Formats: sequence, structure tokens, C-alpha cells
Amino acid sequence: MTTFRGHGETRPIGWFRAARKAVERFPETVRDRLNTALTIAAEGGKADIAKPLKRIGPGVMQVAVRYRTDAYRLVYVTEVSGTLWVIHAFQKKSRTGIRTPKREIDLVRARLGRLR
Repeated sequence: MTTFRGHGETRPIGWFRAARKAVERFPETVRDRLNTALTIAAEGGKADIAKPLKRIGPGVMQVAVRYRTDAYRLVYVTEVSGTLWVIHAFQKKSRTGIRTPKREIDLVRARLGRLR
């Protein structure tokens, strides 16, 4: 299910260069699902494949896409100057649970600090 706040205004989407390059390497099916989730977020909603990344703070969301035997993640933040920022994207390689690896969390925190 997808939820919308419905304020009718689409926020611009900004990208960290490294995140854009990572997404460009993902399979087309994964890119399509991520782009759909980002469009919903830019329009003020929340895609059903997005969830808060509570370990980082408010307004930070993670989109998770499973494709074949792989898992792909995209992290964006909604609370910076009216722009939705894609700050990280990666293919999850850990075989130990669903939790986002500490190395990826540290990178998200560093990029978020630079953004703010």
C-alpha cells in the first residue's frame, strides 16, 4: 500500500554523485522500483517499500528492493531545505540478517552531516 499526504506539490530531488552512480549500476528493474518510490516521496507520500531509518534520525528513509537473490538499498532524507536528497545507495552483501551494515550507516551519517 502507498500512502499520500496529498499536498499537491512535488519536491525537487537532489543526488549525491556517488549514490547516483551506484543506482546506475543496479539492474533496470531495481532502478524502476527505486524511481517509483522516490517519485512518491517527492509528491509527499511514502512507498510501501520505504521505511524510516530510525538509527539515523527523523526524516531519513530507506528503500529496500529485493531482486532475484540480491538486496538493494537507497537512503534519502526529506527534511533539508524543501528538497528530497538521495544520500546513499548500495547492494547489500551481508548474509547476516536484514539490518543495514554499520559501515553503510556510518557513510550515511557522514553524508548527512555534509548535507546539513
